[in-house]
Amino acid sequence: MVKQFNNLFGKSHKGVGIELASQRVNLVQLRKQRQGLKLETLISVPVPEGVVVNGQIADPPTMAQLIQQALAESKIKASRIATAVPGRDSIVRLISVPAELDDKELREMVLNHEAGLYLPYPREEADVDYQKLGYFVDEDGIEKVQVLLVATRKEITDTYINTFEQAGLQIDVLEINSFALIRTIRDQLRQYGPQEAAVLVDIEFDSTEIAIVVNGVPQFSRTVPIGTYQMQTALSRAMNLPVSRDMELLYGISIPSTATDSGKTGVTQTNPGTAAMMRVLGELTDELRRSIDFYLNQSENLEVAQIMLAGPGGGLGQLNEFFTQRLGLPTSQIDPVVALSLPMDDETYPAVERPGLGIVLGLGMREV
Repeated sequence: MVKQFNNLFGKSHKGVGIELASQRVNLVQLRKQRQGLKLETLISVPVPEGVVVNGQIADPPTMAQLIQQALAESKIKASRIATAVPGRDSIVRLISVPAELDDKELREMVLNHEAGLYLPYPREEADVDYQKLGYFVDEDGIEKVQVLLVATRKEITDTYINTFEQAGLQIDVLEINSFALIRTIRDQLRQYGPQEAAVLVDIEFDSTEIAIVVNGVPQFSRTVPIGTYQMQTALSRAMNLPVSRDMELLYGISIPSTATDSGKTGVTQTNPGTAAMMRVLGELTDELRRSIDFYLNQSENLEVAQIMLAGPGGGLGQLNEFFTQRLGLPTSQIDPVVALSLPMDDETYPAVERPGLGIVLGLGMREV
């Protein structure tokens, strides 16, 4: 089924963002107005098994057809769009270079010299970009400029470009999923100080992207091969049900925050799959704890202020309470619709599904 949310009267200054994920193609069209942003169109088209494998587009022709289907359903006449690649396919690093370099020298140093130091593959196999963030004086009294370095394998970016070309579109912006998500919730991130980190936990279909953000800039990122599909599979098999890519079974339950809770509510008695799913969530919790500890051990005077859950799995019932209990850190489920003050009724996109809209809305904002 194709979900859609349309306004009939559109005007100019529209931004079109398209997110290609393992389970769905999300398309959004936003328009800027005086009061902020207006949601013109939001559509989600299911992606069949095998089209995306391990986060990479394995069947570009079929994916191109799905993009065209989304465009047709939305009645959008777009030629240029914004999209993003998963964090697992990218390298993000904060580096410091001498402040006296002019723009040309800085570009040469970052793209050719510095990039080669951080890439796990040859420089010629990567597409690299960078962004100057600001100046500072290091402990030796030398003025430097902080630069955000981003790199993705050429084969990945080439596949995206070719896929969209097959769909009759050109890519205006190709960024990383976490950057789009940060853009969507940037006002929420601004409430944290320079010594306070927010941990974005983007629970996707077959993986979870963890990004630690300080001052709106990703400092650390990691991808864990655990997502909603692994949870649903454990749940289905324990209940002797066929495994499905449809998340309705998963969305229909509430996660007990403790083993005691599950005993009190009788969830494990009425739903034998809950214990199996909880084991998967326990593994994800352990990986999240390791990521946070690893980063904090390398960072002085920094604390985690908030864990923020996003992605298709970010809105699972009481998942925020589960992580708060297990990790001892405040955890919230993001609502991109509320964050951007977009009008949308609960029937079109219920609360459990809204955290999964963070990336595509951020892409739409990029184009506006």
